[in-house]
Amino acid sequence: MKLFFRWSHEEGHVSKNPAAKIKEPKAGKRIPKFLTEIEIEYLREACTSPLEKALFEFMFSTGCRIGEIVTLQRSRINWSNRSAIVRGKGDKEREVYFNIRCEIWLKRYLEQRQDGDAAIFVTERYPHRMSIAQMRYIIKRISKRAGINKTIHPHQLRHSYATHMLNNGAPLEVIQSLLGHEKSETTRIYAQLSGSLRQELYRKYF
Repeated sequence: MKLFFRWSHEEGHVSKNPAAKIKEPKAGKRIPKFLTEIEIEYLREACTSPLEKALFEFMFSTGCRIGEIVTLQRSRINWSNRSAIVRGKGDKEREVYFNIRCEIWLKRYLEQRQDGDAAIFVTERYPHRMSIAQMRYIIKRISKRAGINKTIHPHQLRHSYATHMLNNGAPLEVIQSLLGHEKSETTRIYAQLSGSLRQELYRKYF
């Protein structure tokens, strides 16, 4: 009805839109798809080059959005505490962290590079800053080798990062901060995925 009256008003069929102030129902949020620990290991095993290993480990261990990784500069890496400053939604900066495995492969990848590009990840041919489409292609290539019967995309690694942290007992406020979520409601959806943690807490407290 809102669309119909909006169209009628814009086309001049009615002088006033009677449905202008009607609020649309909020669409329910879908539970994010995530990967199990064994699927993560299959993907990890399927990486064949320092680039693939570095990109996969960085995506998974930081939980960054793909757009944040694409724009990341090498100079924004702090090796002393295994962290990076990324620019997220709304042009806001935040500090993210990566693990030792990621540090090892990231250093190996960067050490083998012979280009002077400032980007953290560059294309394999004629090195220049990698695009979002190229990063997606690499993750798709890894997932094909892994033989996982799922359509895998980079954002699933972000969902998996959040889910695994929650299952390991991390507070939602910490996960919210690390993911760069502005609203806590966005992070709370991961609580629905945390079946094993809920079961453990039930047995502990009931």
